[in-house]
Amino acid sequence: MTQLETRPEGGDTVRGVTEAGNGVRSKGLGGNSVGLVGSAVIGISTVAPVYCLTSTLGSTAGEVGVQMPAVFLAGFLPMLLVAFAYRELNKAMPDCGTSFTWTVKAFGPRVGWMCGWGLVIATIIVLSNLAGVATSYFWLLAGEVTGSESIAALDDSKPVHIVTCLLLIAAATAISYRGMTATKGVQYALVGLQLVVLAVFVVMALQKAGSGEFDTGLDFSWSWLNPFAVQSFAAFTAGLSLSIFMFWGWDACLTANEETSGSEKTPGRAALIAMVVLVGSYLATGIAAQMAVGAGGKGLGLGNPDTSDNVFAALAGPVMGPMLGILLFVAVLASAAASLQTTFIPVARTVLAMSTYEALPPSYARVHPKFKTPGRATIVAGVATGAFYTVMTLVSEHVLVDTIYALGLMICFYYALTAFACAWYFRRELTRSARDLVYKGLFPILGGVLLTAVFGKTLYDMWDPAYGSGSSVFGVGSVFVIGVGLLALGLVIMIATERKSPAFFRGEVLTKETPALVVED
Repeated sequence: MTQLETRPEGGDTVRGVTEAGNGVRSKGLGGNSVGLVGSAVIGISTVAPVYCLTSTLGSTAGEVGVQMPAVFLAGFLPMLLVAFAYRELNKAMPDCGTSFTWTVKAFGPRVGWMCGWGLVIATIIVLSNLAGVATSYFWLLAGEVTGSESIAALDDSKPVHIVTCLLLIAAATAISYRGMTATKGVQYALVGLQLVVLAVFVVMALQKAGSGEFDTGLDFSWSWLNPFAVQSFAAFTAGLSLSIFMFWGWDACLTANEETSGSEKTPGRAALIAMVVLVGSYLATGIAAQMAVGAGGKGLGLGNPDTSDNVFAALAGPVMGPMLGILLFVAVLASAAASLQTTFIPVARTVLAMSTYEALPPSYARVHPKFKTPGRATIVAGVATGAFYTVMTLVSEHVLVDTIYALGLMICFYYALTAFACAWYFRRELTRSARDLVYKGLFPILGGVLLTAVFGKTLYDMWDPAYGSGSSVFGVGSVFVIGVGLLALGLVIMIATERKSPAFFRGEVLTKETPALVVED
């Protein structure tokens, strides 16, 4: 048996088996509920590829033009590098708190708490957007099926939209409350539907491109894959922020690690499988759509500001025809609904872990005796999502666009911290082998640096009201207000929490430590 010696900062050396010697606590979740395929499906479902494409395909094309496929690849690179960091940390500490737990171990309780907050608030934001997209497509689909424009127009009524959205959030919360087994069965069907419909769309878009049916269509060029051809660095970082958002959610595989068979290795492998499937789907769809209708700002062009926030609603009929076009509506609705369900996994389990380690009130550490899920944390996440979406919808007409842009800031924040935590936590092992140097050091550091650069540039750019939807608050871009305001709110909550739970913040519950020595029996 391989044993790992860990040295808590400021304390005595503790010796023991990895799982027992690092202070990680059992949460009471249902173990061995998900295998490799199921874990990968959860990762893909949480990302919601069809939802991401319809929400950001047009916005990305509007920022970078025909270089949109290149920006997809550029966004995939830091995500892949960070995925290696997650894999290595999960091997050492398979804990459902993931980023929170790991950054506490590397950098201490305050940095770890803020990293956990970044994950939680990013998830609340994306849950609200998922519910909003699912609601819109529910009424669009109802209108298409019935042939009634008045039914489709119900989505334009704020009261109807908000009530429908809250009902969808309640349904997703209830399913997630019942556990991983209930979640897994639904996800196989919904993820399969998404990928099949995307494949049909790609084939039909390529056929339209070949026939030259649309005047705005373009011939394929390898220059589309050149990120250096983007017209400006500001446009590149804006597009990259959207691209990073499109890959967000694969780490749901890791937050379900305590419920996965082979918790040390399976979640990391599932995350890498999910990433490959996603980048392949995005590139194929983006290139096919661009060839069919172009990336311009007129007509069916992907960059048309009138349709860029919901591309598939505009392209479904022209590309796939009236009958098959309905399938695309169904796929978007299924994608948003499936992701709405699985996205409760990371937020509920992060809150569970934070409560277990006394970083949040102890009531959130309760696990349902029958379903083996963090019941209270799941319900609170659902309530928070509903409240956030309702408030933002009433306050801002451009809430969907601006929260997606703000979400990119949150994602860069906690992913970069986790990447740096990997390199710092394993710093004594980096010279042990070439593999350790690459996977525990170089890849995580490079991924963290790339995400930090995007974070800094995005923070600078979003001050301008022109960033995002173009709305502002007292002359400051609303995206900046949303992103920075939510991070600042986390600091306030952390300070209030420290007064009630001083033991965690003194480092007495989850210790900061560094692996020091590996000994083979």
